[in-house]
Amino acid sequence: MTIQDQQRFDRAIALFDAANAADPNLDEGQPKELLYAQRMTGMIGRYAPDASEVAQLAVRAQHIKRWTVPRSSYPMTKEGYFAWRTGLYKFHAETAGQLMRQAGYDDAMIDKVKAAVGKRGLKVNADTQMMEDVTDLVFIEYYMLGFAGQHADYSEEKWLDIIRKTWKKMSDRAHGFATGGGIKLPEPLVPLILKAIGA
Repeated sequence: MTIQDQQRFDRAIALFDAANAADPNLDEGQPKELLYAQRMTGMIGRYAPDASEVAQLAVRAQHIKRWTVPRSSYPMTKEGYFAWRTGLYKFHAETAGQLMRQAGYDDAMIDKVKAAVGKRGLKVNADTQMMEDVTDLVFIEYYMLGFAGQHADYSEEKWLDIIRKTWKKMSDRAHGFATGGGIKLPEPLVPLILKAIGA
């Protein structure tokens, strides 16, 4: 990984972390989104230690201040859910951009990070795809089992669909990393995961 200006990069990360440290929701005794951001950085370090500066910044800012835009702020319908998700992409991108500007980044770099955080150009923008891969790997390793516990009423078909949709968003490289021992798969869900991906 090549960082153009290490001090500037460190300032941006510190600003992202300070914003997420205000999360009142805790996970393992830490602010939830701060822990999530640290897990994202840890995962990109394992998965792609040569990742671009843009991708490194994007993964750290992906959920920035997410708790300030609760799901309940949108209609509790399928359409409302998708509107919430789309709104979050824009909110996270704008928030990351503002903090990067404070850290001293120029518009060109900010726009690249905003595109990745905003999930623009999936499959064609390398930084966006990198962020998506890392997001999905983190979900599988750290959050899928808890999600399953919250949705124990889901049928097997529903679960197979969720896993397949996640898998479809990932690159071939991420598929190989996930199934080749790069991440710790949630043990109780391994048979379902393997069934979903046809392994």
